[in-house]
Amino acid sequence: MLYKLSSSDGKLKELEPVEFKDFSSYGNLEKDLEELIANSILEVLFEDAGLMPIFQERRRQPEADIYALNEKGELVIFELKRGSADEGAVHQVLRYAEDAGQWSYADLQEKYQQYADTNKGLSDAHEEAFNLKKALDPKDINGKQHLFVIGGAADSSLIKAIDYWKKQGVSIEFLPYRIYELGGDKYFEFFAPPYDIHSNPGSKKGVLFDTNKSWNEESIWYMVERGRVAAFGDAKRFVKYVNPGDIVFFSHKGHGLVAAAEVNKGEIKSPDANTLYRDVTFITPIPRKGETIRAMPFSMVSEITGKSFFWARTIKVPYLSMDEAKNLAGELKSYLERYT
Repeated sequence: MLYKLSSSDGKLKELEPVEFKDFSSYGNLEKDLEELIANSILEVLFEDAGLMPIFQERRRQPEADIYALNEKGELVIFELKRGSADEGAVHQVLRYAEDAGQWSYADLQEKYQQYADTNKGLSDAHEEAFNLKKALDPKDINGKQHLFVIGGAADSSLIKAIDYWKKQGVSIEFLPYRIYELGGDKYFEFFAPPYDIHSNPGSKKGVLFDTNKSWNEESIWYMVERGRVAAFGDAKRFVKYVNPGDIVFFSHKGHGLVAAAEVNKGEIKSPDANTLYRDVTFITPIPRKGETIRAMPFSMVSEITGKSFFWARTIKVPYLSMDEAKNLAGELKSYLERYT
């Protein structure tokens, strides 16, 4: 809930609840909410969760809205309601879980390949996304299901139903969202489990940022030779998550971390419709075109930070605190200097 702080005589005096709305208040289709959640599920709403979306609901199919895998290969199922959710939403997601629990690996792989428009096997894609030492055995994928109902508010019947099924050992949660109108703008509030931990957007942070090798083999040189952190095409929006003062680590697919830089002050720049970038100052040695690319292995990055990263996106969540980022930058600098 959001409260307005009222004050008088220089002192805070009162908390005034702010009215909130949901998607149904604006006549938006439930599909709008699904797309919003699906497009933001990793880098914004579940920034520390590490979820790999594998497919979304298809028209006229008895399926939940979003399906994802966690690092263990367990299936995470999201059922979205544009307005208030009631007991019926719980029964609905339980039916979806019952069906999904019977899907074979081949079933899941087919759904993923259609969703991601790829021929890559699901187990291999999962291994790459989470940088596992070895791919999970197909029989170990979808061994357990976790259920989430997302809605504008919960009525008492939904709360009772979720509490009941949790006591029966079912992994199920309700995640509320709210929309506020403040000063003519709309704000989306979301409560991520387990403690609603999010990085403060105003705090400086460390960000593992992909060199976009899959977009263009030359993109790494576009960045390091010009002193930029950049993204392209559909991924260009990720530059907006990097702020002045942040430390960015350049993650090169198939190699590891190849450099670190501090983001300079200044606005995001767009030299063309497919590109966004920020200027940076490198604080480690950088790779040189035509020479062997030196890189800190991804496994070593996890050992140093004590974190498991989701490697399949432009930004490798979770973020690092500034202390963690400075420590990693120091280790990376020492590592790279051995080869220069």
